[in-house]
Amino acid sequence: MPKYVYFFGKGEGEGDASMKDLLGGKGANLAQMAKMGFPVPPGFTISTEVCTYFYQNGQNYPKELKAQVEEALKGVEKERGSVFGDKENPLLFSVRSGARISMPGMMNTVLNLGLNDEITEKLAESNARFAWNSYWRFIFMFADVVMALPKEELDEALEGVKKEKGYKLDVELLAEDWKEAAQRLKNKVSVLAGREIPQDPHIQLWEAVGAVFKSWNTPRAITYRRLNRIPEEWGTAVNVQSMAFGNINDQSASGVGFTRNPSTGDKNLYGEFLPNAQGEDVVAGIRTPQPISELEKTFPECYSQLLEISKKLEEYFKDMQDIEFTIENGKLWMLQTRTGKRTAQAAVRIALDMVEEKRIDKKEALLRIDPKSVESFFRPSFDPKAAKKVIAKGLPASPGAAVGEAVFDSDEAVRLMEEGRKVILVRMETSPDDIHGIDAAQGVLTSRGGYTSHAALVTRGMGKPGIVGCETIFVDHKKEQFEADGIVVKKGDKISIDGTSGEVLLGEVPTLEAAVSGDLGKIMEWADEERALRVFANADTPAQAKQSKDFGAEGIGLCRTEHMFFEESRIEIFQEMILAKDKEARESALAEILPLQKSDFIEIFKAMEGRPVIIRLLDPPLHEFLPKEEGDIKSLAQKIGVSEEELKSQAESLKELNPMLGHRGVRLAIVYPEIYQMQARAIMEAVCELAKEGVKVSPEIMIPLVVSLEEFNIIKDLIEDVCREVKDSYQVNPEYKIGTMIETPRAALLAGKIATAAEFFSFGTNDLTQTTLGISRDDAGRFLPKYLEKKIFKDDPFLSLDQEGVGSLIKVGVRAGREANKDIQVGICGEHGGDPETIEFCHKIELDYVSCSPFRIPVARLAAAQAKIKSKIN
Repeated sequence: MPKYVYFFGKGEGEGDASMKDLLGGKGANLAQMAKMGFPVPPGFTISTEVCTYFYQNGQNYPKELKAQVEEALKGVEKERGSVFGDKENPLLFSVRSGARISMPGMMNTVLNLGLNDEITEKLAESNARFAWNSYWRFIFMFADVVMALPKEELDEALEGVKKEKGYKLDVELLAEDWKEAAQRLKNKVSVLAGREIPQDPHIQLWEAVGAVFKSWNTPRAITYRRLNRIPEEWGTAVNVQSMAFGNINDQSASGVGFTRNPSTGDKNLYGEFLPNAQGEDVVAGIRTPQPISELEKTFPECYSQLLEISKKLEEYFKDMQDIEFTIENGKLWMLQTRTGKRTAQAAVRIALDMVEEKRIDKKEALLRIDPKSVESFFRPSFDPKAAKKVIAKGLPASPGAAVGEAVFDSDEAVRLMEEGRKVILVRMETSPDDIHGIDAAQGVLTSRGGYTSHAALVTRGMGKPGIVGCETIFVDHKKEQFEADGIVVKKGDKISIDGTSGEVLLGEVPTLEAAVSGDLGKIMEWADEERALRVFANADTPAQAKQSKDFGAEGIGLCRTEHMFFEESRIEIFQEMILAKDKEARESALAEILPLQKSDFIEIFKAMEGRPVIIRLLDPPLHEFLPKEEGDIKSLAQKIGVSEEELKSQAESLKELNPMLGHRGVRLAIVYPEIYQMQARAIMEAVCELAKEGVKVSPEIMIPLVVSLEEFNIIKDLIEDVCREVKDSYQVNPEYKIGTMIETPRAALLAGKIATAAEFFSFGTNDLTQTTLGISRDDAGRFLPKYLEKKIFKDDPFLSLDQEGVGSLIKVGVRAGREANKDIQVGICGEHGGDPETIEFCHKIELDYVSCSPFRIPVARLAAAQAKIKSKIN
């Protein structure tokens, strides 16, 4: 008979930490803690296999499940000495989700399950406030999670009681107030849902289990999986665990802790707790909790026990742990442990420390750091010399500097982000439903909550600056504004937040760029020792070249010469060349451009200090360089001595119906060879001048959009003639290479032929993706989201390489190219070159290099090292 339910209890567990795929992270670790003898409230886990069955069978359960759940319930009843549904000695449960990878707050939870009118009345005889407070919580969570009723309307019951009594905080409510709030809420639920909350605890249990499974596919869970690339088919487990009550009296508390600081990585127990509260209060951020160090004063024995358990958990898991605990009547209970979410800075610090502590080796340390998170190291910081107006200060939950317009609604944050505007999401507190708004924002500011609140956890996990618990600001969501120190900040006003100091600043504060150094520098050293792939940069200017080198680039894999023409001092000369009526006029304009291009090449070569520099000759269609605004058209017309009408007519004649597949790249040189002749001359003159000065240069000239050997050879001969002439005139003989960019399926399929003449290939994955899929990147936004939603594509093919389609063409091209020319150098230079999954693919097919934008170079260096380590493990 298949097994779907796994019990955990005192000193025993049917599972263990290795069973995350089956029991989810929470269930597997609860079983492990129980086996280790820690105080874990007994319970059972319904496996992820049931979730898969649930969705494949019309949201029904396997026939064996009910009997296995009943058997597990008896085991819990025996250990706790109480009975589920019994009014004299009731056993209550929490029902929680548990995916194999932690998804904090994204799925649903129901606490205090098993309460009903009769049981609550009986409990109230001995502890009325606790009983009615717990019942109100159960009704609220069941109505929200199971019945899907709007929280705003459910809140009205409690808010009404508080308003009538003149209370501001929930803790002010007396027992009779909670009873009244529970009764009002129960009546409201009946009206809104058209049915009562079930009084039978067993019915409550099965409805809650179903709601948790359904929460796997809520919009917020889907968004979180998309952002973190968690497969839909994994599903979630359900953990049914007997309750430990932190809200029973003043000798009780609930808290969340980390075995190391999740923001900095410092080695000390870090976290918060709330006296006389349940765990959801801490995470929700409704009350600002106390630092965990204060626990030593109020609960010294529990604190000592917690320190010891935290130490043992970290020793066992060999990683920083995120723990949840409850103290009930002075007794400590452990409710959860999981690998803790952390900032990139903390991840690096913890990895280095654990190597030094000999808990893990360097390879494991590299695997512990999410390559994409490394980008947050290069988020700007505020210029210390800049004038600042600090209007408030909160808890620094996630480091970094962020500037943007204040917005108060997550949907609005997404809309403005899609318009290209930068926003700061401001809320009283965030909930899991705000995940899309947090993702869209530059940073987050909340007036409530602590270091372990939802906003703090999610911003840290996303690497976004965050400030929480900023109690000196008053947020008014209806008016879409907040007030701080007498200053009103309205929607659309610019603010700056410093997630490192917790300061909220008025206006836009200037920022400074970061550099690779310190802890990250050490990690990058280890990565460079490990990786096989070389990492180049896409850099078009001397400043970008220097920045790329500082970030660890081993060369430039794509220098786009057309970007050099867009400077204001150059664009009109280039436009004059485009509009020239004959070759003589065109060459005259090109002669003016040549020294400008040469000077750029000299500075780029100097900056790269002998590293390879792959220069792509002019690629875009010529009409893209022509003016579109009336003022610019008038200025250019006067400069070149033609009427505005004539200029517009010439520009119109150059327009193309499908410019991406039109007169661009090598096709420009076939028709106008003098353009590439000028560029080749500028490159080689720069090389020769530096060579005479003793400066080492490694130039590689790339011909774009080649589709045939014949086409390539015509332009290669043209370039070589120019280079030979320049070298002879300077009387030096520097080495150089000529290669091509593979951007079409035909070029990939004929790569073997092209390789007989080319010295290197660079797969231009941006255009190769467009030409292979037949999808315009500029127009894909209209339909691509639906393709992702319907699982036609696993990932956006313009962000992560389509390995099945485009990847197959690259494999064909690499194999054929190397068979024809064993010395050919092969790499990729689209933005895919900074995507970790694409980099792993490039390692597997043994490319020589990847090239990406400067800020993604550290990401690529780490991802390349991880790819090699994983290949050896697998």
